[in-house]
Amino acid sequence: MSKVQQRIMPYIQLMRLGRPIGILLLLWPTLSALWIAAEGMPDLTVLIVFILGVILMRSAGCAINDFADREIDGSVWRTQNRPLATGELTARQAVYVFVGMALVAFILVSLLNSLTIWLSLGGVFLAATYPFMKRYTYFPQIYLGMAFGWAIPMAFAAQTNTVPVMAWLLFLANIIWTTMYDTFYAMADREDDLLAGVKSTAVLFGDDDLIIQGIMQVAYIVVMVLVGLQLEMSFIFYLGLCLASVLFVYQQFLAKDRQPQRCLQAFLNNNWVGLIIFISLVIHYSIVSVGK
Repeated sequence: MSKVQQRIMPYIQLMRLGRPIGILLLLWPTLSALWIAAEGMPDLTVLIVFILGVILMRSAGCAINDFADREIDGSVWRTQNRPLATGELTARQAVYVFVGMALVAFILVSLLNSLTIWLSLGGVFLAATYPFMKRYTYFPQIYLGMAFGWAIPMAFAAQTNTVPVMAWLLFLANIIWTTMYDTFYAMADREDDLLAGVKSTAVLFGDDDLIIQGIMQVAYIVVMVLVGLQLEMSFIFYLGLCLASVLFVYQQFLAKDRQPQRCLQAFLNNNWVGLIIFISLVIHYSIVSVGK
């Protein structure tokens, strides 16, 4: 490995660019919101800005998360090799990365309308404060859902210059879904979190975790059915929800013994949930446009 690669690699690790699951989990609901707002293919500039924005803000979020967890990550099996935990990067460097990524994202958003620009300030606030929630509340997963889902009202604002009720219904669905999949993620770290005094929904739910997870999975599907009814979606959308429901059952099977690696697999499986729902929307609007 060259000296340049040795210098760059810790930053790549800090931003999790080698692990794109966070980008994908943020991307699918963002793209879904754009497709719904545009009733099909969104404006190309808006689409490019949001795709790049997802990558930038997820990278920024990882940097500020590692800054917040720099005293904890070294004692957790899954995070002990992160660059701040190993000393490859300093806390100040992580803050610089967060600020830099957020500024570039804001420059991109400035290409859009003023409503989207104002909303983006809320997105930066949520991204910057989320990592600290686990110190004060057992519901950092809900806060993450708000941070990840903030791109949804922004998508409607960018495409239509309004934020209708439908945007907030999708926002609610995303909070439920994110809380659910990030609880699987937290279940993998539960023993370490208990020792470190870190709070999470997995710690709060205890032995009732899988039951509550099932309730959230059902709630997500119900809210998405309401979305489909409001938008008068075709059967393709509901087929996507049926496939998502099958994946939810599979996730319960994966996590049934609460083994950390299997809980992580259940978390990762949610990538397919988001992808399937997005594809169902693309197919639906493609059929509608052909029918016109």
